[in-house]
Amino acid sequence: MNTNQLDKQNFFDLGNLDSLRQDALKSASDQKASNDALKKAAQQFESIFTQMLLKSMRKANEVLEDKDSPFNSSSVKFFEEMHDQQLSIELSGKGSLGLADLIVQQLSPNSEGYTPASVLRTNAELQSDKIASGQAPLSVATDAVEKSDKTGQDTPQGSFDDPASFITAMWDHAKEAAEKIGLNPAVMIAQAALETGWGKHVIAKQDGSSSFNLFNIKSDKSWQGESARKLTLEFEQGLPVQKQANFRAYDSVKESINDYIEFLQSNPRYQEALKKVKQPAQYLDALQQAGYATDPNYAQKIKSVLQRGEFKQMLTSLIRQGVN
Repeated sequence: MNTNQLDKQNFFDLGNLDSLRQDALKSASDQKASNDALKKAAQQFESIFTQMLLKSMRKANEVLEDKDSPFNSSSVKFFEEMHDQQLSIELSGKGSLGLADLIVQQLSPNSEGYTPASVLRTNAELQSDKIASGQAPLSVATDAVEKSDKTGQDTPQGSFDDPASFITAMWDHAKEAAEKIGLNPAVMIAQAALETGWGKHVIAKQDGSSSFNLFNIKSDKSWQGESARKLTLEFEQGLPVQKQANFRAYDSVKESINDYIEFLQSNPRYQEALKKVKQPAQYLDALQQAGYATDPNYAQKIKSVLQRGEFKQMLTSLIRQGVN
């Protein structure tokens, strides 16, 4: 962070905050000037915060001080305070704490690269992304998800043991349902795998049983069936945020798959995607563009699952065993 403009500022004069505010207002039409004013204000705040932090540390250390020591006289404390003020200026000027940079990132209109702590993803969600992107073998990622379940995450009754059992449970129903719209059933399975972490994180009902919602379809006012509530990760203006949402609940895998097809067919926004079912990549892109998911990489993640060698081998193995 450039601090040349701050050299003449008194970081401990709160009156400067008003002048900084005026600078920001005057530079409203000049993006560069506005950014400079924001940096100046953020750095001054960091300096004040740092001084308060050092003062609190000194205060906490008083219980260990020897009252009769010449190093605890009022003059010594006066110079200590001056030292701390100078130290806070230097730390802020060099960006040692990084607080000013975070303030600029949070308040700047250009919020690229800023990720609030409240939206950090869980281990299970990260593992699902690793599987989709090909960064982790299916077996390794499944083991990691199982460990996360044992550490306290809610796992519905009837969840799947591994990717193979997940694909086996879906294949017959997916093939039958996919024929209604002319879609390759593997595309549906890959999408469900991404949505549920290969069946390990199907949304649970209030009683702990599985909702069988394999595609994470939300329940709105038009939905007449059961619902299950869950904290979900949505993307707003490119940033992930956690929200509570209601999702449809079913009695079986087959019911979930059939409702997925009906959901697409009855919703006007997905008609363009249904025209492209013969080209899976275009279908997935159209599905994302229609707003099926807010994740900007949603379609690409499903494509990555489809391209996984292990995924293809599992499907081939099922067909050879007669699961067709």
